[in-house]
Amino acid sequence: MDHPRFRIEVPGDALDDLRARLRATRFTPRSGAEPWKGGADPSYLRELVAYWADGFDYRAREAELNALPHHRERGLHFVRIPGAGPAPMPILLCHGWPSSFLEMLPLAARLADPASHGGDAADAFDVVIPSMPGFLYSDLPAEPLTRAAMARSLHTLMTGTLGYERYAAFGGDIGGAAIQWLAALHPEEVAGIHLIHPPFPASFDEPPMSAEEQAFVAAEEAYDELDGGYSAIMGTRPDTIAAALMDSPAGLAAWIVDKLRDWSDCDGDLESRFDRDTLLTMLTLYWATGSIGTSFRQYFDWGHNTPRPPITVPTAITLSHEPVMSGIPRSIAERSCTDLRHWTEPGRGGHFLALEEPALMQRELTTFFRPLR
Repeated sequence: MDHPRFRIEVPGDALDDLRARLRATRFTPRSGAEPWKGGADPSYLRELVAYWADGFDYRAREAELNALPHHRERGLHFVRIPGAGPAPMPILLCHGWPSSFLEMLPLAARLADPASHGGDAADAFDVVIPSMPGFLYSDLPAEPLTRAAMARSLHTLMTGTLGYERYAAFGGDIGGAAIQWLAALHPEEVAGIHLIHPPFPASFDEPPMSAEEQAFVAAEEAYDELDGGYSAIMGTRPDTIAAALMDSPAGLAAWIVDKLRDWSDCDGDLESRFDRDTLLTMLTLYWATGSIGTSFRQYFDWGHNTPRPPITVPTAITLSHEPVMSGIPRSIAERSCTDLRHWTEPGRGGHFLALEEPALMQRELTTFFRPLR
């Protein structure tokens, strides 16, 4: 089946307006003496904004993106990279927040053409990377944006739009939660799932939590006390913060960069994990599509989620190296997954593991899915 190509084309006047707004940015002073203690550091933000306005070549990056096969069907944008092998396995790669399909591109190149990256062509995948509903060029569904609603949209993409009868899936954060629902709702079509954040059970009542589980849950709650301001406002007053971020590209950059730095395994140096041009490509696409507000919808609609059924398909976890995951016991995942076959803790690569460590994740995904082909 032929699928029409979609092109990313930001109008020239939109880029002119963006640069004018960046050049007119007013910067706040730092709160306290320690950089990043109060959020996005104003000194770093000033440098980033200056480069975004007068150094960043967006058109060059747009041309690189348009060399990839983009499509947009049934309200969902996706990149589909055919596998360079004799019998590629279809795989869905799902990003989280605050991210985009760009996060998956370095990993996708390795999965689609493993022979060009030191692997075996027999391990090739047909790679499908959606923009999650509400992100960039993908629409919101008519229903509340629950994890199950995302799963329905993604399953329609893989089986209805692309015609795959059976496929694999990988993701973290929101994307990982959506593919957990994919696996729970469609075990006949989902060959297996690979996650970087272990799933939580619908309930810890039976059996009662172990001491190790209790310690982890308490540590997670303590971490959220320091980190959860962003989700509190996005879950309760998303339109208020979105109004500011839709009008100020510097504000948009600060909101996103703060979490990229906090959650990546960068030891405080954001650009050791996100090169500046990749970072600004993502920010420009958020700005041009005006989708920061709709990316918040799954926070605002959180209360519509229902308990997820057990996950019975083969499951793998490559644990991300970020503070909130520290010390999570395998038993928590085993409460949700009846067939947990693979658990590794590489000790590197954070919330955006596919982008931070694409070679590592190529090996992990290849190893896990090889016997499931």
